Amino acid sequence: MNDKRAGNKEETENKIESLINVVEKRERTERHLEEYSDEKGDEKLKSARRLQNIRDEEISNLKNNILGDESRNEKEVDNLKRNYEFSEGYLNNNEDHMKSQDIKNLKEKQEHRKEELDRLDTF
Repeated sequence: MNDKRAGNKEETENKIESLINVVEKRERTERHLEEYSDEKGDEKLKSARRLQNIRDEEISNLKNNILGDESRNEKEVDNLKRNYEFSEGYLNNNEDHMKSQDIKNLKEKQEHRKEELDRLDTF
């Protein structure tokens, strides 16, 4: 389970690094545009502006992607907590009427949910 967390962390770090790189490229191009706008031809300026628009879109997509990961994680945690609490209540109220195998399965599932919540550092 730690491998998965390390993988997610590494993936997020890579996304952040990509975001930084695109922002730096955009800033360099912007400086060049400001500095040499009088000397460059119209076609070169249009090309540079198109490139800037592409970079702006890429920056926005990377931001949303990074923030989307956090949002998915929050939803996952909320669902796990809700399912854990619901199942605990169900088990407490219905254990007397359940088959022993069903009880065993539900308890195992609860243990897995608890481990997952612990892994996500939220329980």
